[in-house]
Amino acid sequence: MGTNIRLEDLDMEKKNIGKTLGKFFKKYAVPIIFLVLCLVGYVFAEIPFIFLLNEIIIRLARNSFLVLSLIIPVIAGMGLNFGIVLGAMAGQVALIIIANLPIEGIWAFLLAIGISTPIAIVFGYLTGIVLNKAIGKEMITSMILGYFANGLYQLAFLVLAGPIIPIINESLLLSTGIGIKNTIDLSNIRYALDDVIKIKPYPGLSIPIFTMVMVGILCILLTFFFRTKLGQDMRATGQNLHIAKVSGINVGRTRIIATIISTILAAWGQLIFLQNIGTLNTYGSHEQVGLFAVASLLVGGASVTKATFSQALLGTFLFHMLFIISPFAGQNLMNNSQIGEFFRVFVAYGVIGIALALHAWQRKGEL
Repeated sequence: MGTNIRLEDLDMEKKNIGKTLGKFFKKYAVPIIFLVLCLVGYVFAEIPFIFLLNEIIIRLARNSFLVLSLIIPVIAGMGLNFGIVLGAMAGQVALIIIANLPIEGIWAFLLAIGISTPIAIVFGYLTGIVLNKAIGKEMITSMILGYFANGLYQLAFLVLAGPIIPIINESLLLSTGIGIKNTIDLSNIRYALDDVIKIKPYPGLSIPIFTMVMVGILCILLTFFFRTKLGQDMRATGQNLHIAKVSGINVGRTRIIATIISTILAAWGQLIFLQNIGTLNTYGSHEQVGLFAVASLLVGGASVTKATFSQALLGTFLFHMLFIISPFAGQNLMNNSQIGEFFRVFVAYGVIGIALALHAWQRKGEL
């Protein structure tokens, strides 16, 4: 009898372990798959570890702010805010303005922050109003808003800049005197934030300490923010819109504030990104911001309804590690680095598509 009982206990333990492992894999399936892809890709890429580490640190520093800007709308129940592209545009408008001024370094960067913030507030407010009219369809609405805003952005800087919008620095204009050039040199703010505190502990390895500290401070501030009444209202709104209304929460106002904060953070994130790049693609730098930030968040294990700081940072790490590795792996395997480019773009769209499909199935009660 004692032996049988022990065998039954062992079977129960095995079943429990199997269930636990199953739940763990189900919860972290996407990060695990990406980690495996990165490890396999690293083997085939045959690149020095220091080079890979340096590239990952740089990309974490310059992309994390943009990915973190997505968290508040997710918690507020608005899904993945593809509309952060409007925040990116606000940042770029500020950079074009300061390119007309005799200012550089950290002061130019801070001025860009100051100029972009009110623009982002207006963009976020207008976006929030539209999204309140499209409850349940915020993601596709924010994506279409991004395309619409891009049209207005191009109209302003491709047609109106010069003859109607005054441009002091004529070197920014096309040879016809109408429209901003496709590429603008950002030498006045290049590494403005990164160089405040930067260490080089090893040849080929450069760590922008100050930029990474700013990312850490943002995570801490958002943690405290979610403990405030407004933060709790956002959580309640995200969990159940109807109950939040019944509880006396001004749901519409709360959602608009969430959108505004997200748009402001996206504007600052784009400034951090571009000060590291050092050049502005006037009509293209903002176009993929929403896609790659959303993909990074989802790769970290987040979903349409739940996201954390750790998932954002993990996803940024894995997604951009794959970005670094895939061209080299494609070159070595297929003798064509473009294969890696196709693969990572396919992965970005694929991850988003799967996440949206899972969300739709969950809402129908199929999962």
